[in-house]
Amino acid sequence: MAIITQSDQSVSALFKAYRELMKLRIVALLVFTCITAMFVAAAGRPDALKLLATVVGGVLSAGGASALNQFLDRDMDAKMKRTAHRPIPSGRITPINALLFGIGLVAWSVLILGLFVNWLAAALALGGAIYYVVLYTVLLKRNTVANIVIGGGAGAMPVLVGWAAVTGTLSIEAFLLFAIVFYWTPPHSWALALMVNKDYAAVGVPMMPVARGPETTHWQILFYSVQLVLVSLLPAGALLVPGVEFMGLFYLISAVLLGVRLLYLCVLLIQRANKPTARRLYKYSSMYLLFLFLAMIIDSLL
Repeated sequence: MAIITQSDQSVSALFKAYRELMKLRIVALLVFTCITAMFVAAAGRPDALKLLATVVGGVLSAGGASALNQFLDRDMDAKMKRTAHRPIPSGRITPINALLFGIGLVAWSVLILGLFVNWLAAALALGGAIYYVVLYTVLLKRNTVANIVIGGGAGAMPVLVGWAAVTGTLSIEAFLLFAIVFYWTPPHSWALALMVNKDYAAVGVPMMPVARGPETTHWQILFYSVQLVLVSLLPAGALLVPGVEFMGLFYLISAVLLGVRLLYLCVLLIQRANKPTARRLYKYSSMYLLFLFLAMIIDSLL
C-alpha cells in the first residue's frame, strides 16, 4: 500500500482526511440523539442559540473522541481490511497530528459548552469522550467480550448532554433516553461484527462473534433487542414508571412499530444465520434509532 505524506496532499484532500478522522456520519447520529433530548426536555423547541452551541460542542466532542480512538487503534486498523484506508494507517495523517487534533477538539468542546450552555453539559461531554477513549478503547475493547455492552454508555452520553443543556440538571427521563441508546448499541455493533468477523479475529479483538461464535451472537442480539424494545416503551408508560410519562401516543405507536420490525429481523438472523441478513439488521438498526428519536421530537411538538 502506497503511503502518502501530509505534505504531498492538497488542502482539500487533507481536509477530507481530518473529516474522516472525526467519523462525521456516526457523529451525526449521536448529535441527533442529543438534539432530541433537548426537544424533549424543553417540551417543544429549545432556545435556538443554546441548541446551536450544544450541536457544535457535541460534534467537536464526539469527533475528537473518534480521532483519539483511531490514534490508539492505529496498529490494529492497519491490519484490518475494513479500516486500513483510514487516515492514520493510510499515511494521510500522522499519529501525532491525529492525537493533537483529537485533544484540541475535545478541549474546544468543553470550552464552548461551558461558556455558552452550562458546565454540567460540558462535564458530561468530557466524561463521554473519556468514557469512549479510556474505558472502551484502552481498557475494554481488546480485553473482554463485554467491551460493547459496557462501552455502550459512551454512545449514550449525548442524550445526557442534551438534557443538561436545557434543564441544567439530570432526571429519570434523561436516564431513560440514555438506556435506550445503551441497549441499542450491542445489537447494532454485533450485527456489524458478524459482517467483519474475520477482521476482528485476525487482530485478536474479542468481539462477541469471535469470542462466543456467531450462533451465540445471534441469540445475544435478540436478547438485547427485546430489552431495547421494552425500554423504548417506558417513556410513554406512566403505569410502568409512576410519574414518568413524557411521551405521548404518537411516540408509543412509533416505538411499537419500529420495535416489531427490529425483533422480526433478529429472529430472521437466527433462522438464516448469514451475512446478508446481518447487514440488513445492521442497516435497519441505524434507521431504528434515527426514527425512534425523530418520533420523540415530533411527539414533543404535538
